[in-house]
Amino acid sequence: MKYLVMVQGSHADYEAMGGKASPESPAWSEQDVKAMFSFMESLNNDLAESGEMVDGQGLTDPGQARHVTRGKDGRPVVTDGPYGETKEVLAGYWVLECDSLERVTEIAKRITECPQPEGAPDHPVVIRQIDNVGPA
Repeated sequence: MKYLVMVQGSHADYEAMGGKASPESPAWSEQDVKAMFSFMESLNNDLAESGEMVDGQGLTDPGQARHVTRGKDGRPVVTDGPYGETKEVLAGYWVLECDSLERVTEIAKRITECPQPEGAPDHPVVIRQIDNVGPA
C-alpha cells in the first residue's frame, strides 16, 4: 500500500531555521539545521535501502507559495504568499510503499524524533493512505 506521510510546519518555523526567532519558535543555529538535515538524510537512505521510498521532498518557505482560486466572477485569482491566516503548512512529504499502516506509523514515529532546538514547536506527522482506486 502507498502512503503519503506529511510533516506540518509554519511560516515562523522557516524563519526560525533561517536564524530569526519569534514567539512561536526559537532561532535555529547552523548546527541545529545541520542536525535536522543529517537526520532526514539518514532516514531517507534507510527508506531507500528498504525499498519503501517512492518519493520524498522538503518544501520551500510558504512565503514563496502561490494560491490560485476561483473568484466570485468565475475567473482565476492568483495570490502570492505568505499567508498570515494560514497557521500550519505542509513542510515536506514522503510517498512510501509499506506493507501496513503499522509499518508506516513506525516510520512516522521516527520522523517525530528529528532533532530541533529546545522550545521549538512539535508539529504533527500526518499519514494518509493513497487511494489507488480509480476509473475502471
